[in-house]
This record gives sequence, C-alpha cells and structure tokens, in this order.
Amino acid sequence: MNSNLPDDTKARELAAAIVNGDRRALAKAITLVESHRPQDEAAAAALIGCALPHAGRAVRIGLSGAPGVGKSTFIEALGTWLTSKGKRVAVLAVDPTSRRSGGSILGDKTRMVKLTQEPNAFIRPSPAGATLGGVARRTRETMVLVEAAGFDVVLVETVGVGQSETAVADMVDMFIVLVSPGGGDELQGIKRGIMELADLVVVTKADGDLTQAAVRAGAEYRGALHLMRSKFEGWSADVRMVSSTEGKGIAEVWAEVEKFQTCLSKTGAWERSRRSQRVAWLWAELREGLLGLLAADPRIAKDLPELEASVDRGETAPPAAAKAILARWLGKS
Repeated sequence: MNSNLPDDTKARELAAAIVNGDRRALAKAITLVESHRPQDEAAAAALIGCALPHAGRAVRIGLSGAPGVGKSTFIEALGTWLTSKGKRVAVLAVDPTSRRSGGSILGDKTRMVKLTQEPNAFIRPSPAGATLGGVARRTRETMVLVEAAGFDVVLVETVGVGQSETAVADMVDMFIVLVSPGGGDELQGIKRGIMELADLVVVTKADGDLTQAAVRAGAEYRGALHLMRSKFEGWSADVRMVSSTEGKGIAEVWAEVEKFQTCLSKTGAWERSRRSQRVAWLWAELREGLLGLLAADPRIAKDLPELEASVDRGETAPPAAAKAILARWLGKS
C-alpha cells in the first residue's frame, strides 16, 4: 500500500483488503488502531469509519476469571469446537501490563497452539496497558475490524485481575465468568459485582478428582445466582460445568450462548444492548480524549508535578488537587 496516499484513501484500501479476507491487512489494521502515535490517529479513525458498515454481525462474548482458572484452555477448547462446526472465531486475548516496566508477555498464542493452527481462527494478543476492566485500549476498534473480516464469534479474554469488569460487559453481548472448583467456600474471592454482570457461569476443570468438587461448586454458584436480579427480561444466568482438556461441556456452553441470543432477540434486548455498547464507546472516547487534552495543556504540564508532590506529601487532598487542575485547565484560576 502506498504510504503517500491520503489517510482516507489508505483507509478505504485497507478496509477493502480486510473485507476480502486478507489476514495480513487485518493484522496491520489492528496495529494501526492500537498505535499511540498522533500521526496515526486520522488514518485509524478513517479506517474504523470504513470498516464499521461491514461489522456488527458477530456474537461478542466476554470471558473473565481469576488467573489460573483456565481461560486460555477453555477458549482453545471452545474455539476449536466452533471452527469444527464451520464458525470463524476471533480471539482478542488481553495480557496484563507491568506497572513497573510497561511490558507485557503476550503469550496467548503459545497457550493456544491448536487454535492458532486453525485456518478459521484468528488470535490477537494485546497489552492491557493502563486501561481498567482488563481490556486493551482499543479492544472496541479491534472488534469492529475482525467483524468486518467476516468472523462469526469474537471472544474477548480479559486479564481477570480483580479490576472493574464493567468495561468488558459494556462492549460485549454476553459476559461469561469462569470459576474453578476449590476446597472450601466456593464463593470466596468472587466479587458480587462480577457475579451480577454474569450471563453465564462456567465451572472449569470438572474432571478426574475435581469432578465432585466441581458439582458442589456449581450448586453453590447456581444458588448465589438465583438470589441476584436478572440483567435481562426472560433470562436467568445459570451454571455449566466443563472439562476443557477432555472437551466435555463445551457444546452445552455454546447451546447456552445460542439460547441467550434467541431470548434477547425476542424481547428486543439484543438490539438495545448493541445500542448501549455504541453509547458506552462514545463515553469511553470522550473520557480518553479529555484526559489527553488535559495532559497536553502546557499550563497543566507546568503545575502538575508540584500538585502531585503536594498530594504525595499529604499536604493537599487528592480531590482538592484534581479540582485545582481542572480549574486551571478551564482558565478559572
């Protein structure tokens, strides 16, 4: 592609290549929208504008769970089962970013070796960065691109580190929480807020010596879910048990996904959810854009280190410092 072409022309060419199934173009496009370089912003925005009319037909599923629960193993089992049924599956796997070094391992392709080899699967690991909710900064844009490329199912794997999962729920159709059987109180360590967001709970590792523990865990989670208010009319979140290594329960999980889509489509909640996702995207962009403008203001850049130091020393309360920064930005002080 000629780099000297205007941004809108390059965007149209790249979008056309994506729609035609060019995987290299898809990878290049995702790299573009994930870029932090100011000179890439216009091209990335134009690209999303070109791709958006071709997106929206995939089922978007968010998957969350504590580290070690078996998210990658489950995703590989579900993904390979779906591709065997003729589905095209995109996995957006988000790896945690080190606060100290800023680096990420991005090792999901090594954990999903079998799925990586599937021609109808596409795995894209991305760093979470500083984004809350365990999602990458540009997960929504990446979703649009893989949908424009014709993928039927988009699986968004979060880092599952206890941050607010609302960001994930705001960008997917169905939110699945993965839990593993343990030796004590099965509900211990699972935040009520995350359970309230769950459209389905999947108990992993339900095989071998853990089978009975998984059954007990499933019963406890099912009881807890029945005490919670339903997110959608006509749908009550339930529990399914799986053995990802043995492939047991995978078909049943997908059956729940299809039932969920059918139920929400009948009541109109599916389309309402999609509209809510678009509005949430707008507000996410506004928040990020406003923070960017704030950080780029030379008046703020001049005074911020002093205010940060004052907060650090305990001399100024954080709310007061924040109000002072905003007042200076708005020219009121």
